Order: sequence, then structure tokens, then C-alpha cells
Amino acid sequence: MSSSYATVLRTPGAVRLFGAALTGRLSYGVVPLSLLLAVTATTGSYARAGWLTALFATSNVLLSPARAGLVDRHGPRRTLPPMAAGYALVLLGLAAATWRPGVPYPVLLALAVAAGVLAPPLGPVTRARWSALLSDPGLRRRAYSLDTVAEELLYVTGPLLAGVIAAAARPALGLVLGAVLVLTGSLALAASVRAVEPERVADSAATGDRSRPWRLPARTGQPLAAAAGAGAGLGAFALLTVVFAQRHGQAADAAWVEAALAAGSATGGLALGALDWRAPARRRLAVLTAAFAGALALTSLAPTVPLLAAVAALAGLTVAPTLTTAYLLADELAEPGRRTRAGAWVNTSFNAGSSGGTALAGLLADHLPLPLCLALAATPALAALTTVRTRPATPPDHLPA
Repeated sequence: MSSSYATVLRTPGAVRLFGAALTGRLSYGVVPLSLLLAVTATTGSYARAGWLTALFATSNVLLSPARAGLVDRHGPRRTLPPMAAGYALVLLGLAAATWRPGVPYPVLLALAVAAGVLAPPLGPVTRARWSALLSDPGLRRRAYSLDTVAEELLYVTGPLLAGVIAAAARPALGLVLGAVLVLTGSLALAASVRAVEPERVADSAATGDRSRPWRLPARTGQPLAAAAGAGAGLGAFALLTVVFAQRHGQAADAAWVEAALAAGSATGGLALGALDWRAPARRRLAVLTAAFAGALALTSLAPTVPLLAAVAALAGLTVAPTLTTAYLLADELAEPGRRTRAGAWVNTSFNAGSSGGTALAGLLADHLPLPLCLALAATPALAALTTVRTRPATPPDHLPA
């Protein structure tokens, strides 16, 4: 491990924070596939399972800024435990409801929406805690890089774990595991905040922040646009990869392309934190966004699945760095008491872009040549470059002491 990352983890409270966050966020890797498999098993319908999973994801993403606003206003110690307890109880309810057939479908839908509403915003909370824990900008960048790479790996290992559980026992047990993970991780994360900041009150409580959580954070247009552009490009590319693999052999070969993209992303994310960067975050984000768009456009030239995987790995080198820098810039530009919300909005922008990109790519793939569709997948990221300011932004507020 790079000494820079070792320095981050040697910071008092860092290992406890990181371990708690990873435990809780692993739940978000396990639950979606477990929910899909469990509902499919109990209803016998992929369509119903798909609609239910989509409602769960949509309610989760759309309400993330509101939940983050509660954290900013009242602090993680007060908000994470009740959110996690409610979310875990609903997951257990879903596990019981899908254990055997017979529960009415509307009941399953209501439980899925409730789960999405209550899911604690562990990612935004973790990144806000890194900012409070590390005052040095270089160490904070390394912490964000490590956090982003770890989160991506969790979203790879989580579905694998869910698949193993479904094959060995019942998919509903994956929901039980998700409940245990999120409750354990959230309680540990709240306790780690108490250990690191025993006398600190939540920023927004200290400043009297009563703003609406749905209001976009000021001056954060560039990181939000970059996240949305990256999400749209990746969402479109994921679907187009399946189409490409199916036309050049079998659809399952798309997994190799996705694996190459993930490997490149992990490598790029670690490199971003290990190297010293002199350029300001705005300029870094603009360069990374442009590089991501260019690499994604190159996929349109790939003639075979192995070459598509190679170009995907190249594009992946920019994915984690782009998202990490977007989170960092949003945190720098956010006003005191709104840092958790700023991170949640970046996450919401990415997920909304991903959903939109996937839907649009599905429509285009039926009417346009596949190479043109792959080239068009890069346009949202290029459009995000129009938000780059030509003059430096107003200096951000200092981190709270």
C-alpha cells in the first residue's frame, strides 16, 4: 500500500470509520440482487420483480438528499441509528414476506418503497466524516480515493455474495444479511463519529441551518454535471456492452468488459490518491471528464469483445478519479452544514444519469448502428464540460475546527 494511504489509515479514528462504513455499505451491494431473486421466487414473475426493484432504487435515490439534510441538521449520532433500524426492520419484513409465496404483490411494493425511503445515506455521511477528520487537502483526496475504490469493490462483491446465498439456501436470507450489515455498520459509524468528535455538534445545528434539503447546493454545478455525465455514459455503455457481446458471440461475454472497466477504475482511483496533484479540483475534474468522454468514445472503434474490454479498461482509469474529484469539489464548495447533502446530490446525479443513459441507450440501440450508439454514450460527459467556470470560484468556507 502506498505510504500516502497508510498515513490516512494511521490517522486516529480513520480505521474505525472506514471499517464501519464498509460494513454498512456492503448491505447496498447485497440487497438489490437478493431482493430481485427473492421476489422472483415468490411471485414467479421477472416483470413484477423488476418493477419492485426499480421502485426500491428510485425511492432510495430520490430521497437521499432529504435524508442527508437530516444528517446535516441533527448529526449522524441522532439520525443514523433510527434510519438504520427502520431500514433493517423493513428488510426483515421483506425477507419474511418473500420466504414463501402468498403475500399480495401490493404489500411487497409498499415494503420495497419503505425500504428505499429509510435507507441511511452511509456514503455521503462517510465522505463528510473524512472531511471533518482530515484537514490536509492531500490526505483528504487520498481518503476519498480509497473510499471510492472500496465502494466500487463492494458493489462487485455484494452481488456475488447474494448469488452464493441464493444458490446455497434462500435468496431471502440475503435480505436478512443486508439488515444485519446495515444495522451493524450504521451503529458503528455513529459510534465512530462520537469517538472522533466527542464535543462537536452537527454543523447545521450549530449554524441554525433550516434550508430545504431539495435545494441544490450553491456553486456545485460542475461536480453535479460531471457526475450525471459519467453516470449517463456508464449506464449507456453497460447496456450497449450486452448488445455488442450478443452480436459478437454471447451476451455473457459482457461480464469480461464490465470486469475490465472495474479493474481500470480501481487502478485509476488509487493512482489519483497516491500522486501529488498541483492543479485545483475544478481543473482536474474538467480534464478527467474530458478524458472519460474521449476514452468512452473510443469504444465505438472496437471490432471484437477482447478489444472492447481493453478500451473499457482504459476508460475505467478515469471513472473513479472523476467521481472522487466530483465529491471532493462538491465538499469544498458546500457551505458549512450542507456537506453531507452536497455529497448526496453528487450521488443522486450519478444514479439519475445512469438510469437515463440506460433507458436512452435502449431506445437508440434499436434504431441506430451500434458504433454510433457507443460514440453517443460519451456526449453527456462532454456536455458536462460546459459547466466549467473560466474564473476561480469564491474561496470555500474553511472546514470546522
